[in-house]
Amino acid sequence: MSFGNQNPYEASYGSFGMTAADAAETERVGFIRRTYLHLAGAVMLFVGIEALIFAAVPTPTLMRITQSMMSGWNWLLVMGGFMVASWIADSWARSDKGSGMQYLGLGLYVTAQAVLFVPLLFFASLYAPNAIPAAGLMTAICFGALTAVVLLTRSDLSFLGRYLWWSGILALGVIVCGIFFQFSLGVWFSALMVGLAGGYILFHTSNILHHYRTDQHVAAALALFASVALFFWYILQLLISMRE
Repeated sequence: MSFGNQNPYEASYGSFGMTAADAAETERVGFIRRTYLHLAGAVMLFVGIEALIFAAVPTPTLMRITQSMMSGWNWLLVMGGFMVASWIADSWARSDKGSGMQYLGLGLYVTAQAVLFVPLLFFASLYAPNAIPAAGLMTAICFGALTAVVLLTRSDLSFLGRYLWWSGILALGVIVCGIFFQFSLGVWFSALMVGLAGGYILFHTSNILHHYRTDQHVAAALALFASVALFFWYILQLLISMRE
């Protein structure tokens, strides 16, 4: 999981070029369309990578990989590696050195998310297989509803950044404590994290309208994908917990 691809309180959208809010309507609409097309592409790439992993890797091997990633302190190492990969990917996606570097960043981030999801998806496939499509559908519906709220109201929700950042730090601390002291975080934690992920979706959607430059569709798509992945992760955990 991830708490957004970067610190939303200190987000930097670059100082060169015109933001979507200041651009002509046709240019703004084009930027938004490109952003969501790239988001759709990122989601399809994620699904494709997961399908390839689960088709190519035998079940016993997936079991060993899941146990290895989730056992003891290994999950902290996995999370640490993911956070490093996320930081690199976001830096590349925001790079002004050409579209190649930007797409490399988006691809790196989607791949890192796909690897991170393997244990959760494998566990769900064994014990609650119907939870996976249900979580996907719920994520799509909630994402569409939250996106519509921002697009229709055109609200600038950048003030949420500081609250999301500190909430994410607090949540990460709780997760680390859970690993150290071997206690379950429970259904209520997953529910709260779904709410946090919804806040990230609102925040990043608002930034697409008001703060991203019109040439930053790749970085904007990465930010949205991070929020969607976080939402899907905890919706899936919540459904699994409710079926146990």
